[in-house]
Amino acid sequence: MQIIPVIDLRNGLVVRAQAGQRKDYRPIESLLTKTCDPIEIVRGFFTLGYFDALYIADLDAIMQLGDNRAVIARISEVFPKLRLWVDPGLRCAKDLIDWRLTSNINLVLGSESLRDPLDLDALDKSQDYILSLDFLGSDFLGPEEILNQKRHWPRRLIVMTLKNIGLNAGPDWRRVEEILARAGDRSVYAAGGVRGEEDVLILKEMGAAGVLVASALHEKKLNFSVGR
Repeated sequence: MQIIPVIDLRNGLVVRAQAGQRKDYRPIESLLTKTCDPIEIVRGFFTLGYFDALYIADLDAIMQLGDNRAVIARISEVFPKLRLWVDPGLRCAKDLIDWRLTSNINLVLGSESLRDPLDLDALDKSQDYILSLDFLGSDFLGPEEILNQKRHWPRRLIVMTLKNIGLNAGPDWRRVEEILARAGDRSVYAAGGVRGEEDVLILKEMGAAGVLVASALHEKKLNFSVGR
């Protein structure tokens, strides 16, 4: 069971994600460090144990308000052994051309940003991208065909339930179970609402390959040894 810490970047700083209301996100307040500097936040995560992957959401890029590429490049340089899962708000296959990937970056394609499911078919599978199936409440965000047609799904999927993020609400168990049932041998990662060790262990029992977590780590309710 892989526990992947999350940082949400806005204007170069780490912010606290809450219920998907991105314009209202504020700088993170963490028990791990007194700063919201991304490098120090990652170092703070390491005080909770070893992890080998980090999820980065570039909120400015997702909202089409600029980007945090320089910050992401810096994180990649400072932590070269970390595998970075980066969601830069890609909207079509051509956007990949603008990304010169280093060896430790995998791109996350969020369904909410994608305009056309056919773009997934056009992607080079050797790039080993990750697809995030994004939900806001009961609504799927993005072209419905991405959700309905499994041929678009790569080997790794994130079930992203935005409404549950940062609210101590628990994961969307039904949604995760639904995607797991359809995923076959693909790896499924749950994101949104994970409160602590109990949630992680339940998701492991359900068959999830991992979880994406922020708040529970910042509040020291979880460490990276759980589920191993």
